[in-house]
Amino acid sequence: MHVVPRIRAARWADKDLVAALIADALHAGPLAQWLVPDPTCRRRILADVAVIWVEHAMFFGDIQITDDLSAAAMGFHRYRSIPPPSNYRSRLADAAGPHARQFELLDQLLTQVRPTEPHYHLAVLAVLPAAQRRGVGAAMLTHHESRLDSIDMPSWTETTPNSQDVYRRYGYLPRPALTLPDGPVLAPMRRNPHPNRGSWPLNTAKPARAQSDAQR
Repeated sequence: MHVVPRIRAARWADKDLVAALIADALHAGPLAQWLVPDPTCRRRILADVAVIWVEHAMFFGDIQITDDLSAAAMGFHRYRSIPPPSNYRSRLADAAGPHARQFELLDQLLTQVRPTEPHYHLAVLAVLPAAQRRGVGAAMLTHHESRLDSIDMPSWTETTPNSQDVYRRYGYLPRPALTLPDGPVLAPMRRNPHPNRGSWPLNTAKPARAQSDAQR
């Protein structure tokens, strides 16, 4: 029987722990390997970059975590345009060093395929490897779904092709895949508020165009 810890909003005091959780959850995946090929410094760099975005989400979004810090969902309220993190370029350079360009490229590509309509952007859903296949991720998505439906807000996320079926169960529909240059494939997905009520149009650029533009 799966027992899912209580889900609560993250506090400022949790930010370093949340960043470490995200780094641990992503560390072995293909996206993390593309961002930081060197495994000896990958976890540290992922955590240092994640702190930047965790702090930003606390100002322009929200972060939900389990009480035992086995999972976190970080999202941004893109109801209107939001600024980048404060001093992002210099902070990213300090955090990622020679790998900063990969993070910048990822940001560019994801920005170009993201919808321009108001939406909630589920940027990260991270579950520690030891807590996977125990219903924790499903509980986080159920919690996320109920919050969005209460405010009639569409949602957008980027996941891996292997995870698409999980998101489909919660009303997410696939958009054209995004292949990173010399890297893995990402699967953008969108969700209508109350999915059974009809379609939600998205104004998104084609991934192929975004890829070529970012490489110019």
